[in-house]
Amino acid sequence: MKKSVFNQLLAFLAELEEGKINYTLAHQRDDAMMIVAVVPGERWEIEFFDDGSVEVERFISNGAIYGENALSELLANYSDQERAGTESPQDFGLAVVAEHDLVEQA
Repeated sequence: MKKSVFNQLLAFLAELEEGKINYTLAHQRDDAMMIVAVVPGERWEIEFFDDGSVEVERFISNGAIYGENALSELLANYSDQERAGTESPQDFGLAVVAEHDLVEQA
């Protein structure tokens, strides 16, 4: 990582800390450092590349909070395990979480 990119990264980390924004560092690509920052209703993935470029991806919540029943849907939809010979999650009605599974926000 070039020194100017490193300085840019450090300056951004200082801004996050000054703003009291929680973050973690990650290394997903050979040529970049990632900052994962979390603020209410959003998660940011910011990557600083060794060529000086920066990529920002924002994940914004719609505010819905789901109950424990959503865990089986998540695992069924995103597990890497083979599900040969098993029913799809949609066959069990897991693709749509029923209204009673939503946790009311106070």
